[in-house]
Formats: sequence, structure tokens, C-alpha cells
Amino acid sequence: MSAAYIVAARRTAVAPRHGAFKAVEVAQLAEVPIRAVLDDVDMRPEAVDEVILGNALYGGGNPARVAALQAGLPQIVPAITVDSQCCAGLDAIMFAAERIAFGSAHAVIAGGVESFSRSPLRLRRPRHPDEPPEPYTRPPFTPWPERDPEMIAAAADLAQAFGITRAAQEAFAIDSHRKALAHIAGAAEIADVAGLQADAFARALAPSLCRRLPVLAGNPMHGVTSATVAVEADAAAVVLVVSETRLRELKCARPLRIIGAVRRGDDPTMPGTAPIAAAQALLQSHGIAASDIVVAEIMEAFAVQAMACIAGIGLATEAVNRGGGALARGHPIGASGAILAVRLWHEMSNAKTGTKGLAAIAAAGGLGSALLVAN
Repeated sequence: MSAAYIVAARRTAVAPRHGAFKAVEVAQLAEVPIRAVLDDVDMRPEAVDEVILGNALYGGGNPARVAALQAGLPQIVPAITVDSQCCAGLDAIMFAAERIAFGSAHAVIAGGVESFSRSPLRLRRPRHPDEPPEPYTRPPFTPWPERDPEMIAAAADLAQAFGITRAAQEAFAIDSHRKALAHIAGAAEIADVAGLQADAFARALAPSLCRRLPVLAGNPMHGVTSATVAVEADAAAVVLVVSETRLRELKCARPLRIIGAVRRGDDPTMPGTAPIAAAQALLQSHGIAASDIVVAEIMEAFAVQAMACIAGIGLATEAVNRGGGALARGHPIGASGAILAVRLWHEMSNAKTGTKGLAAIAAAGGLGSALLVAN
């Protein structure tokens, strides 16, 4: 087995739906960070073995291939698109690491891209000529309608089951925005698209405003509000994963070694907790305690989901989402897991050698993915 290393990590800013990227197509979003990671290590496009991108809303096809060609990669470089919903961007990076580990590739660009703004409208074909097409907002994530909840309803159920109050969720969201405002991501992390060089959504979120917001789902004590739900957004994020052989040929001062990764299924009715089992299995398999994780990027699709995962995995709060999370950025579904990995790479770039980092994310249908790295 060959070791796999992340040697470059770039992303676009995250723009809320119909914001700065409202006219930018998916391939245009992805091409910029693809070019950027190659430039960062002076790698020639023809040295790339494959491109793997997560995406959830494109509507079919293979947007990874379109993005790879648009980024100027040679047509001989294959590309594949992964759809495991919110996990897709992180899963793509795991698949890249597995390709490297088995010796079938030496350099893979992996990550995710999503555009809510340019996503297609969805219609089911009529069963009979006299029926109109049937609009739908999402596909099923399980074969059982009674065990396939809407994500916002599942978050409210999670809050009640775990006793996480609305006030606690709001405090978590306020802190996410505070950390994001204090952390200005610069050129080392964000590649400029449409003139946007910083995440657009973070703000000084006031407790008084949070208290006035109506409950979107759940009861008044534990309910979910717009302040504790990540907004729909557009973004792209990629990393360059290489073998040890290729690493020796590149200029990269602080590579991240991928120690391991786990994808795990769990209860579809409580999808927010799926990363707990994935992260616990990953840490246990490598003999690493949660207290050993110095830098962690945990998805904040909902405040309650992030809070449950942080507590369930046993992470120190000061290690988690140092630059804020998706509550302060937005949630571009297929790109969100890759954004976690990009943030992790940059947060660990100045950490002392031997520092261990973790990224974890949940997806509809009861899926959880976790990635473990060290510098």
C-alpha cells in the first residue's frame, strides 16, 4: 500500500444561492480551484491521473469531466462524478486516496462542486399521456417513505432526542459567525471567481435577532430556526492528492498525510449522527483518541447536528471549526465535504509536525464520512 498525501488545497468563496455566483455554471466554478492547486505546486496538467468531484444537484451527466476539460486538463485525463449528497466532496477525496494507496494513480484532483443557483428544475415524466409532468424537489434517500425524513424535520427530531435546546443551537450559530468574521481566508485558500474573494454570508449575529426568528421545525424548546440552518449556497473546492513518489518531485513544504478514512451507514431517520460512528471507527482503528485531534472540521448543516457530532465523537470544542463553519458560510451540498478538507489543510499548515486533524460530515439517508490526517 502506498501512502497518500494532500499537497495543495483550494476553494472558491461560498456564495448564498442567487448571490455572486448566480450566473456561474458548475464547470466554471470548479475550473478555478483545479487550476489553482496545480499552480500551487507547479504541476503540469498532463501529470494528473484522474479527477474525482462530488456533486448532488447537476441533474445527471458527468460535471467532473466538463470541469476537467474546462480547466485545461488533457482529454486523456479521465474524470468521474460522485453523488453521495452532502458526503460527496469528502468521499471523492477518500476515493482519490484509495486510488493512490492501491498504486493505480500518482496524482488525483478530488473535491466537490455545487450550484444551487444553476441547478436544473426537476420533473418526473407522466405515467399517462393525459397527466402533466410532476415536479419534485429531491429524490428518495431510502426505499421507505416513513424512514426518509426531510432534513430539517430530522434535525428537529435530533434536537429533541438529544435534549439540545433552541437557545444552545443559537449560541453555537452565533459563535460560528463570530469565528468566521475573525478568520479572513486569503489568497492561500480562496481562488477568485466573479470577483468574490471571501465568503459572503458571515455576519455579527445577535442573540436578540435569533430569539425573534420563527421555529421552522420542532417544538419551541428545541426547534430549528433559520439562524441554526446553513443556507443553500454555491461553491467549489478541490485538493491534490499524490503518492509518495510524486510528493518527492513537487514543491510542497507541509503536505498532509492521509492516515485513514471511513464511510459508514447509520439510521436514516437520524442522519445527523452518522458521522459519530464513522469517526469513532476511524480513530479506534488507528489507536487515536479524540483528545489527540488538534484541528477538526465538522459539518454545520444544522447547529444541532454539529453539536451532536462534536459531543458524540468527544472532540475538544476549541479544536473544531476554528474559522467558523457552514452556518456562517452556507451549504453547497456536493462541495461541503471538500470545503472541510480544504479548511483542514490550511488550518494545519502552520501546526507543529505530528498534529492530527479530522474532517467529518453527514448525508441524507443516514450516511457519515470521516477523514483522518497528520502533518
